[in-house]
Amino acid sequence: MQDDESSQIFVGPEGDQLPLVEMGTCKPEASDQWDCVLVADLQTLKIQKHAQKQLQFLENLESNGFHFKMLKDQKKVFFGIRADSDVIDKYRTLLMNPEDSGSRDEQSFNIATTRIRIVSFVVNNKIKPGDTFEDLVKDGVFETMFLLHKGEQNLKNIWARWRNMFEPQPIDKIREYFGEKVALYFTWLGWYTYMLVPAAVVGLIVFLSGFALFDSSQISKEICSADDIFMCPLGDHSNRYLRLSEMCTFAKLTHLFDNEGTVLFAIFMALWATVFLEIWKRKRAHEVQSWKLYEWDEEEEEMALELINSPHYKLKDHRHSYLSSTIILILSLFMICLMIGMAHVLVVYRVLAGALFSSLVKQQVTTAVVVTGAVVHYIIIVIMTKVNKCVALKLCTFEEPGTFSEQERKFTVKFFILQFFAHFSSLIYIAFILGRINGHPGKSTRLAGLWKLEECHLSGCMTDLFIQMAIIMGLKQTLSNCVEYLCPLLAHKWRLMRASKHGHMSKDPELKEWQRNYYMNPINTFSLFDEFMEMMIQYGFTTIFVAAFPLAPLLALFSNLVEIRLDAIKMVRLQRRLVPRKAKDIGTWLQVLETIGVLAVIANGMVIAFTSEFIPRVVYKYHYGPCRTNQTFTDDCLTNYVNHSLSVFYTKHFNDHSRMEGQENVTVCRYRDYRNERDYNLSEQFWFILAIRLTFVILFEHFALCIKLIAAWFVPDVPQKVKNEVLQEKYDRIRHRMW
Repeated sequence: MQDDESSQIFVGPEGDQLPLVEMGTCKPEASDQWDCVLVADLQTLKIQKHAQKQLQFLENLESNGFHFKMLKDQKKVFFGIRADSDVIDKYRTLLMNPEDSGSRDEQSFNIATTRIRIVSFVVNNKIKPGDTFEDLVKDGVFETMFLLHKGEQNLKNIWARWRNMFEPQPIDKIREYFGEKVALYFTWLGWYTYMLVPAAVVGLIVFLSGFALFDSSQISKEICSADDIFMCPLGDHSNRYLRLSEMCTFAKLTHLFDNEGTVLFAIFMALWATVFLEIWKRKRAHEVQSWKLYEWDEEEEEMALELINSPHYKLKDHRHSYLSSTIILILSLFMICLMIGMAHVLVVYRVLAGALFSSLVKQQVTTAVVVTGAVVHYIIIVIMTKVNKCVALKLCTFEEPGTFSEQERKFTVKFFILQFFAHFSSLIYIAFILGRINGHPGKSTRLAGLWKLEECHLSGCMTDLFIQMAIIMGLKQTLSNCVEYLCPLLAHKWRLMRASKHGHMSKDPELKEWQRNYYMNPINTFSLFDEFMEMMIQYGFTTIFVAAFPLAPLLALFSNLVEIRLDAIKMVRLQRRLVPRKAKDIGTWLQVLETIGVLAVIANGMVIAFTSEFIPRVVYKYHYGPCRTNQTFTDDCLTNYVNHSLSVFYTKHFNDHSRMEGQENVTVCRYRDYRNERDYNLSEQFWFILAIRLTFVILFEHFALCIKLIAAWFVPDVPQKVKNEVLQEKYDRIRHRMW
């Protein structure tokens, strides 16, 4: 294939020849100087209407100071685009302070990434209504646009390899190639992973400390020896009375994550979350200052790009519409209600699954329902993630934000709120509602008047919450990572294999390089956004319900070690190049992290108070137990706690008592609640313990939040060194004006 053959003409449908460009006005450039490539189907050259639109689009780019070049293969036509040096000079003029000495701005200026960013912005920006590149793609004039990977071999060798999993990340090289926004993402992810080490160690210690009391726990001993205590059936599917001793194994396992160390670990995680964020702010300030972007302004950057694209660009005024805000609020609340409704779908599933499994699995029906319910919840999350993204994007478009940065902020807030409810609504149900609205044996609340609502596991609701957390986190960290890696890998291999099989790969070195980039996986505006969102949800799982699942930081640590290299391999080896964007922070994600930190304090306080057995144990130990009534008591103060925590129900009050196996030998069964033996109303102990629970929540949250505030005050957001450097730069500028 010759260059003169591949870059001289468009051919019309009647054989007419339409001049594409006088090659004399576009000097041939080395392949590594072409930043962006537009792709169209070869057949579009034979459609006069499409050919004219392509010509107009390219001529418009040329009038703005861009060079282009056309190459063809058997199926596609490629248009290489690059910015002229005059465009870069204009960018410098618009954004750089002429009073500066130059050193500060030179350090923050990367010609390669800046040129790519300008080309990408102008190509994708509006020329006039109906003539955006996106519109031309929809009309079939062009197929796609991508940026060229150039000089990435160094990153492949030292970063984008599984063998380098435990090696430090080359942040400066990432910044030089992908821009500051991607560099800040990996800086944050690396710091988050590093900080997970102490959290994972402490969580593992808390979990393993339960093994030290695995056989010595007074409660476990009483449960394992309770052969004469029969538990009331949990659902309609059960046709026999379980001995409490049959729950011996589950009682011991529950003690692994529901023990005295849980409270200390929850307080530790509240402090950890604060220290993590405060030190991250310092680290961010140090990195950004070293890149000379501490005082950089994103809105100025966008305005400069708009003016480069069109000197007649006019600012869009900020506008607020109460009507639009009301509509968006109503639609958002509707979607939140839908997310909560999906949690109720899970409730219905668990009720119906209990009836189904009763005929298939005679033993451990409750465990089967909990496990399969968690899997169903994970599937719902995957589906609703796609729905939530579309809804959030529509709501954001409806608001008509003035700039891309504003659009990104609004979209982030909306999408995260929807995702939060999609991921955590069922966990909230299990932690705080499951088993609490069921009534009591003989008078149970029923779904549609037919099916009895599901109860907590006989060993307690913490078991249900632990299983739900373990399965969802396990699936997200393993299955999701496998899909995230294998899908783009196989798609890339398949595209290359098809191209090689049909002989589409050119022997021309320049065209071959363009084809190599073309057959990589396409990217979109949300490529980096999706990575951030994935980490935010994981951070939520790691902190919000960590009291019920102390192994969450450990799973997150293992996952992040894989995630860093997985993202690196995707960005460098499997995907087309991301647009290098400037940034001086992680944007709205910082507010998301701070919000999660506050929610974690509230949720963990409520889990300890209402879901775990911590409060009932403490109340019994110091108010009802033998140590309170007998000062000389030398045995464990929790002696007889199990009998005290179980209410009594007379089996003769069951409507269908005759269907139960061995019913003639059982006159009394027990259930987890605090109710009177006579009329089954809530007992005095219930209200006393409830008051203690509420008091504990208030005290715990205030104590944990005070610790967070003190830690935030104690650790300054910006290092003094950075403050002094910024101050010195301002001083130098003022001195320069004097002379």
